[in-house]
Amino acid sequence: MENNTITWGDFEKVEIRVGTIIAATDFLKARKPAYQLQIDFGTEIGIKKSSAQIKTHYKEEDLIGKQIIAVVNFPKKQIGNFMSECLVLGLVGEGNDVVLLSPDILVPNGLRMA
Repeated sequence: MENNTITWGDFEKVEIRVGTIIAATDFLKARKPAYQLQIDFGTEIGIKKSSAQIKTHYKEEDLIGKQIIAVVNFPKKQIGNFMSECLVLGLVGEGNDVVLLSPDILVPNGLRMA
């Protein structure tokens, strides 16, 4: 592993928050199988959109109401015909299969990782 040391100040700039998925639909124009997600991050941040290549382990109906962890302060990114507004975080395993990061108990949307 390469030494990519960052400072505490670098880390503090990253806004990692919890949100609840309120909508999940097939992202038909994505190059790799993916969903388009709408995620509620609470009143301070609101609802943000993201795309996620998580179809191996998750079905649309199982995602609704699921709390996830995401970076909410990256610049928006155009992905095909879709504008992603946050980066949903997950663990990448064999075959690039992604398992979402999520809290193990229900917490208020918008809480920041500390």
